[in-house]
Amino acid sequence: MITILDYKAGNQTSVKRALDFLGIPNRISADPSEILSADRLIFPGVGHAQAAMAVLAERNLDIALKKAFNAGIPILGICLGSQIILSRSEEGDTACLDLISGVARRFQPQHSAYKIPHMGWNAVRFSRKHPLFNGIPDGSEFYYVHSFYPMPSDPRNVYALSDYLIEFPAIIGHRNLIAVQFHAEKSGKIGLQFLANFASWNPEDDDAE
Repeated sequence: MITILDYKAGNQTSVKRALDFLGIPNRISADPSEILSADRLIFPGVGHAQAAMAVLAERNLDIALKKAFNAGIPILGICLGSQIILSRSEEGDTACLDLISGVARRFQPQHSAYKIPHMGWNAVRFSRKHPLFNGIPDGSEFYYVHSFYPMPSDPRNVYALSDYLIEFPAIIGHRNLIAVQFHAEKSGKIGLQFLANFASWNPEDDDAE
């Protein structure tokens, strides 16, 4: 059973539809006890980092997420869920969960040819191996909608890169946590393969840091 974290941050339903299509048992929950008893977690989201962190704290989900991470439960962050797992976000100068040391940074367009938010399909280049990449060719395109991007302090936490204005981390991770800036649930067959890989991923079987 995959538990999809509900914290009023958008795209839980689209993630559930993707998992339903794959035939993977799942539920949406805002209950900290269900987060802690989950087989694995998906931490999706769209919206403002400061507002999201306020809801997480209000529902005690920030504490539950940290406990789940420390307990070794496999966690997949998506979009906003790849940003507020870091120490801080430049969006509202927000203190975040600090599961991975780093900062979510805002794109700074130099001319009008680049629009923010960045929306559309972009190639993802793998910089490290990871079981979630099985069956996915390097350079595959995934769908993005974002104004910020994750920047871990330690480059070893970066698993893949993409380009828009600059080269930026598209996938980051540490131990039992992997997080993607793109929307896997909206990325067609390649995105579904990524979600299917997550459903069978056992962090204890690999050397992901």
